[in-house]
Amino acid sequence: MNILLLGNGGREHALSQKISTSPLCTQLYILPGNPGTSQYGENIDGSLSDFNKIIDYIHSQEINMVVVGPEQPLVDGITDYINLHTPQVTVIGPSASGARLEGSKAFAKKFMARHDIPTAKYFECTAENLDYGIAFLHTMQAPYVLKADGLAAGKGVLILNDIEEAVSELINMIEGKFGKASSSVVIEEFLSGIEFSVFALTDGQSYLLLPEAKDYKRIGEGDTGLNTGGMGAVSPVPFVTAELMAKVRYRIIEPTVKGLNKEGIDYKGFIFFGLINVQGEPFVIEYNCRLGDPETEVILPRLESDIVEAFEAVKYSSLHLLECEFSPLSAATVILVSGGYPEDYEKGKTISGLDKVSNSFVFHSGTRFEGSQLTTAGGRVLAITSLADDFKDAVNTSVKNAEAIHFDGKYFRSDIGFDL
Repeated sequence: MNILLLGNGGREHALSQKISTSPLCTQLYILPGNPGTSQYGENIDGSLSDFNKIIDYIHSQEINMVVVGPEQPLVDGITDYINLHTPQVTVIGPSASGARLEGSKAFAKKFMARHDIPTAKYFECTAENLDYGIAFLHTMQAPYVLKADGLAAGKGVLILNDIEEAVSELINMIEGKFGKASSSVVIEEFLSGIEFSVFALTDGQSYLLLPEAKDYKRIGEGDTGLNTGGMGAVSPVPFVTAELMAKVRYRIIEPTVKGLNKEGIDYKGFIFFGLINVQGEPFVIEYNCRLGDPETEVILPRLESDIVEAFEAVKYSSLHLLECEFSPLSAATVILVSGGYPEDYEKGKTISGLDKVSNSFVFHSGTRFEGSQLTTAGGRVLAITSLADDFKDAVNTSVKNAEAIHFDGKYFRSDIGFDL
């Protein structure tokens, strides 16, 4: 079959690699793709927001399946649009109503409340009830968690220790600190524990559990400094025991899938469960309506099952007949970022040293060709993923290869997995 993959980051590079290995894939196209995805398929110029041109391309290339990588087109309704105009095409990605699990944190909180899914207590604050929001903050204990309701490129969450700063930032958010995304703010109870991520592929009735992962968001060593889109990840996660995973399945994953089905929400695609382990009890911090980045770069190299076969099972609502097989090896990803990230940074820096990398996958996140020269084109530039018997050895291999790659201002964290 002909498959179209939408997206241009490290997640899509990892997906393109895995999709291309399937005997079910005749031709893979990636829109818009990046220099890394071009190794596994044909990159296509285009915008993820131009739904009409995507439909034209589906027709012209006789596309049978569309896999949607990033969240924004899902929240904007790309699945609904393709289903309307080319209903014969399989789409891996939820409808706009399903994507609200990520697109609106307030919606996600209400959904969890309706289906008794464990999560932190919260208050939804807008300009109309700001006084009540401030009063709610004063009932909480530090640290104070403020979350922009809408999409904010992974940067719309503030965790603050001072009540006056929390009140000030709440007002700033309501007044547009994160644009429309923070016109509504979820004030949330802080849960003390250790975070991890679980991923499932669902056909709307059953689900296939993928390897779990743990990512590291802070820019600085030891999890210090500003939040980023992700500085690295490991999989599997040592503290995620069979007992903890059983609780995740029965208390969180299954009620989520059943809840979506019960509410008539069309959801055929990935669900990312951002979780926290609080003294052996799992709670949901957030949902994402797609695979995470950089988590994809550690879970897919461990996946031994045919991912396209799983996508086909989604089409026919037969996921319950499949089992997910994955490597017992540990994977670790180290992200190379541009100097200044996650704040202002320069692009167009020449990248060299990729030919010196050995025993690792290199996934492109923010790169482009200027002529024949590979250069930086984003904050997160490359993801270096390694496999080993122990995650510490995998981290060491990724760090060694990260050191071999060069571009002006290059920065990475060498302590991924430090807390495990």
